Amino acid sequence: MNRPTGTDDGGTQDGPRLPRRGQGQLESQVLTVLRSAGGPATAGWVQEHLDGDLAYTTVITILSRLHAKKAVTRTRQGRSYVWTPASDVAGLAALRMRRVLDGESDREAVLARFVSALSPGDEARLRALLSRAADAEEGPGGPDDSAAPEG
Repeated sequence: MNRPTGTDDGGTQDGPRLPRRGQGQLESQVLTVLRSAGGPATAGWVQEHLDGDLAYTTVITILSRLHAKKAVTRTRQGRSYVWTPASDVAGLAALRMRRVLDGESDREAVLARFVSALSPGDEARLRALLSRAADAEEGPGGPDDSAAPEG
């Protein structure tokens, strides 16, 4: 069996080795392509529309992982599936953040470290988002209009 052998530049005899993608980068690319489909798409369609040469089995693996993370849904069509995004890239990042937080025993310490490491601009954005979320929970009648006397 002939396998490519390494070269001094870190590549193979067939050409330079491509840089490895960062964690989650492939998932983001697959989600971006899937969203561009405008509806359910097959894994083959996703593979054709991705930049680079990813094997069909790699695309299936990524889609399956996204399904396990609830970032995509799938529907049986014949002997295979069609895939639909259930989340955008921001939703996938938020899901990863929640999974990390859920895996820690001291949530308060993790959140405190996270907030203390934010840039001033991101801290202001987070405060504004938390304020909007609190306002939405309070509803139009105030903090707890369910306790208001009926009259």
